[in-house]
Amino acid sequence: MRTSSHLQLRPGQDKAKQCDTNNNTHAPQDLVSVVGLEIHAQIHSNTKLFSGSQVGFQAPPNSLVSFFDASLPGTLPVLNRRCVEAAVMTGLALNCTINRKSLFDRKHYFYADLPAGYQITQQRLPIAVDGTLTYSHLGGRNRNTVVTKSVMIKQIQLEQDSGKSLHDDYRSQTLIDLNRAGVGLMELVMEPDMSCGEEAAAAVREMQLILQALGTCQGNMAEGQLRVDANVSVHRPGDPWGIRTEVKNINSARNLARAIDYEIQRQMFVLESGGTVQNETRSFDGKTGHTIPMRDKEGLQDYRFMPEPNLPPLMVYEACSTAPPGVAPSQVVVLEEVRERLPELPSVRRQRLVETYGILPEHSFTLVNEDGLMDYFETVVRETKAGPRKVIGWVMNELQGLLHQQNLSLSQSPISPQALAQILNLQENGQISSSIAKQVFQELWKTPGKTAQQIVKEQDLGMVNDSLLLLCRLLLLFPLQVQAIRSGNKKVLNKLMGLVQKETKGRADPVLVRAVLEQKTS
Repeated sequence: MRTSSHLQLRPGQDKAKQCDTNNNTHAPQDLVSVVGLEIHAQIHSNTKLFSGSQVGFQAPPNSLVSFFDASLPGTLPVLNRRCVEAAVMTGLALNCTINRKSLFDRKHYFYADLPAGYQITQQRLPIAVDGTLTYSHLGGRNRNTVVTKSVMIKQIQLEQDSGKSLHDDYRSQTLIDLNRAGVGLMELVMEPDMSCGEEAAAAVREMQLILQALGTCQGNMAEGQLRVDANVSVHRPGDPWGIRTEVKNINSARNLARAIDYEIQRQMFVLESGGTVQNETRSFDGKTGHTIPMRDKEGLQDYRFMPEPNLPPLMVYEACSTAPPGVAPSQVVVLEEVRERLPELPSVRRQRLVETYGILPEHSFTLVNEDGLMDYFETVVRETKAGPRKVIGWVMNELQGLLHQQNLSLSQSPISPQALAQILNLQENGQISSSIAKQVFQELWKTPGKTAQQIVKEQDLGMVNDSLLLLCRLLLLFPLQVQAIRSGNKKVLNKLMGLVQKETKGRADPVLVRAVLEQKTS
């Protein structure tokens, strides 16, 4: 039984997190969901997997195509060593077993942008297997509890990308751009260990950060460097898993969460209505938030896998000493050399930030997850006398607040880490108050060519301490308030402090003001 391709959710249902639904005894018929992912990561390499063609985004159509990419007769593949090392490094970072011997296969299917009529991949014996990705997301009622989970990596395989079809509906024709054909991919196949869109999005974001830290994939989803397929099914606890659907080519972590959560609710709705979930491939429409049927999977497609006859087994060696004699080092991939080049991974960075600076775990997630923010924070800490906790407050609240408000990236921030450090140093040295420091920050944001010292001097924002004693004596002309303070009413003391700050336009040291007032009212 087929149902409408668009699901009409009950009020509030579209906003519910499926992770919570799975743990809720009031979930529809106690249905639970299962999610698995397949990630296609474009390898960061100058040239393609099996040819010397350059890799470039938005190059003129068909300007980066070799004879092999176009599948001209008689052309042969030549394996790119850089792509092999990238796959090995990624496998090691994900705790995979690296197969010392892996094989290439031909996977046959017809796409207009696949000129050979087959894709070279690794079906029988991939380069890496049996890994683990540990990821975390913020949960709890206030979204400030770090929830850590893990998902098994079934395998990582090397394969070549297809070209791109450009459909011209106006002229009723399809144009083919083969610039992407033959670009090296790592397909990372995850086991179905997740249960909702939030978990899947967190796992993909962690994978993205790992790949970027390794330098094996730039991970720009908007440019197609990281593409995700999600396999989703629902079932009752204790029953076999339900029929799954595949949502193809999702282009952002946010859309991934939306697509999975919608698809889970859609399948639950179908089963609640007495229908049957179809085994099909679907796409996600980011505007409507719906998944849309693309094609059925009722018949098993025969890809006619066969060994790639033009490529020998891919060998990886533990050490240089185990490589066969007479082979040039440039033609050998050695595990111990790749291990030595492994950088600090995101999870290690977060732990180091918490242990070194005493910041909260949720703050470490923000620092690591936002591109360049950790370096910004650490630069400010190095160049200021302020403690790390004060710095993190400024970075999280003032800096991030304005960036988000104006929809800017960190690289577009008009305030450098050195400029923020200058503001904090002025405050730590007692030259400006905390309220003035925020005012200087706002002024620097508007006029980034100036320094904090210039703004303080030009606008006469420096701390005023000389006349505090006289000012406090004048305020004591209010005997009723003084008596109230002496009777223990601290609210009146705060009111008097506010009057001092008002008179000095925020330039008085609040610590000194309180000390003087307390002395005179004791």
